[in-house]
Amino acid sequence: MTPPLRTAVVGAAILRDGTVLAARRTAPVEAAGRWEFPGGKVEPGESPEDALVREIGEELGCRIELTGWLPGTALIGATHELRVACGVLTDGEPTPTEHDLVRWVTADELNDVDWLDPDRPFLTALRERMGT
Repeated sequence: MTPPLRTAVVGAAILRDGTVLAARRTAPVEAAGRWEFPGGKVEPGESPEDALVREIGEELGCRIELTGWLPGTALIGATHELRVACGVLTDGEPTPTEHDLVRWVTADELNDVDWLDPDRPFLTALRERMGT
């Protein structure tokens, strides 16, 4: 039996000066106050790369360039699947519109952040990418 198709969701690990950007959710209620890699759903006909650049522009008002995907995927419930790419800022400063706060986190602080569960599997590879 073929597994059901899942909606693709992409997140950005935006790197700068040895830190990564974390964004704090305000909704839904069960996710409010927890942190994530910003991003969103891939629209039909859109590449994951284009979706991530679009979502970061919409959510944070800045532009990024992707530098590669972290390995693996993570389920978000039964209907969505998350992939996370690393990227760098190319224009603007992150200003949250859908989150209530953003912060730059060092590799040593990654475990101190209350990440959403689907984001957690990417932390080991991200830490390696950050050079620690």
